[in-house]
Amino acid sequence: MRRLLLSCLGAVACVHFSSAQVQTLNQKDTGYRGIWYSNQPSNDEYVYKYSGGLGTYPANHYPFSVYVASENKTFFCYGGADEAGKTLLHMVSYFDHKTGMVPKPTIVLDKKTDNAHDNPVMNIDTEGYIWLFSTAHGTNSPSYVHKSVKPYDITKFEQIHATKLENGKVVPMNNFSYLQSWYQPENGFINLFTHYDRKVIANQPSKPRRTISYMTSADGVNYSEWKDLATIEEGHYQTSGSFGNTVGTSFNFHPVKEGENGLNYRTNLYYIQTKDFGKTWENVSGKKIQLPLTQIQNEALVKDYHSLGLNVYINDVAYDSKGHPIILYITSKGYQAGPENAPYTWNTARFTGSDWEILPVTTSDNNYDMGSLMVDKKGHWTIVGPTTTGPQAFNTGGEMVMWTSTNQGKSWKSKTLTSNSMYNHSYARKPVNVHDGFFAFWADGHGRKRSVSHLYFSDKKGNVYQLPTEMKTEMMKPIKLNKPAK
Repeated sequence: MRRLLLSCLGAVACVHFSSAQVQTLNQKDTGYRGIWYSNQPSNDEYVYKYSGGLGTYPANHYPFSVYVASENKTFFCYGGADEAGKTLLHMVSYFDHKTGMVPKPTIVLDKKTDNAHDNPVMNIDTEGYIWLFSTAHGTNSPSYVHKSVKPYDITKFEQIHATKLENGKVVPMNNFSYLQSWYQPENGFINLFTHYDRKVIANQPSKPRRTISYMTSADGVNYSEWKDLATIEEGHYQTSGSFGNTVGTSFNFHPVKEGENGLNYRTNLYYIQTKDFGKTWENVSGKKIQLPLTQIQNEALVKDYHSLGLNVYINDVAYDSKGHPIILYITSKGYQAGPENAPYTWNTARFTGSDWEILPVTTSDNNYDMGSLMVDKKGHWTIVGPTTTGPQAFNTGGEMVMWTSTNQGKSWKSKTLTSNSMYNHSYARKPVNVHDGFFAFWADGHGRKRSVSHLYFSDKKGNVYQLPTEMKTEMMKPIKLNKPAK
């Protein structure tokens, strides 16, 4: 395949993309379908390291949905698929809380891949324009930025040719991965992400395989220079949260494994935050931190799981009424699917104001059983996640459960949201400015083989609704699951 060289970063490392043409489509789809995706064949009964209906994957992408009070709508995006399930479509729609209906979703573009790592995320600015960030997975494909032509309107999007500073020069911003976008009305966008360029000096890479970074933009078009947050060993995965003007990120690190892929051995739990739009960063106690972090032991460390031999999979970051962070994450004995690496323990790490309090929530049966943590104004905590074993046991996802705590995670009550399902449910995502009527958003899919994927949301009471797979009219009501979906 012909390759197009777009940019060279450093003396040797280059970023190059496939020449496949991606066009802005702005077409209405006939229904709601999610993308099915698999990663790393395991050559056992579980078939893959992880797989399933991953239209709201991964935990390192955010947000997939935003509630706008003035419109009384929750706008959302997801990784959709064509009717054959062979290509990733970047989809945008909304739920109208007044009518209880959804429109035909808009296909913004065909990403020319079936890789759910390329799923989009969205945000909405103060003028009501919807921004869609189309991510990449490494350097094999480009990234895109789109903006709605009209405020609060999903009908038509235009591609924004965003730029960034790089060594004093303005260059195209056309490759970023694992994006989390935060919008501050008085400042603009502060986006956390991963980049894969590896500068080589004296035959040695000066950066890890996955470098976590951040960038800022007042207008969504022109971005600052990319600034690295951490470069420990083989790199990191980060998941972030926001409280007022505070943006905090929790991350792990990939240790160097001789002769093995260190990315499968993610471990440790870290947290840092910024309160001034990225000008300075600090640890949870407010001590300024020099970036990037380069040592395993550092002032951002929440818990040392490396010495315990445990993997760490970060799901979500939320905040209490005082602005103290709460991290939701899973620990396990290894990366492979199956009972050998159990227990897959869900934990919360809450900063009390003086120390981190780490408590277990429950267990599930896969490293990628991702859920979201919501904290309301009364201090009640709610987790929505696939913590009960589904029809494909020990594969990604399961049956969705709502967990609630009124004592800061010391004890929990559970409510079953789905049961007797045909496929595993996975990756429950919370909206920005979450509304009780559209509380968590997720997809389902077979855990071991390619299948169709449906999309769902729940309200805060635990009612579950399936988005229509076939839109017979321009607006339709989602299907309330009075009995489990088949």
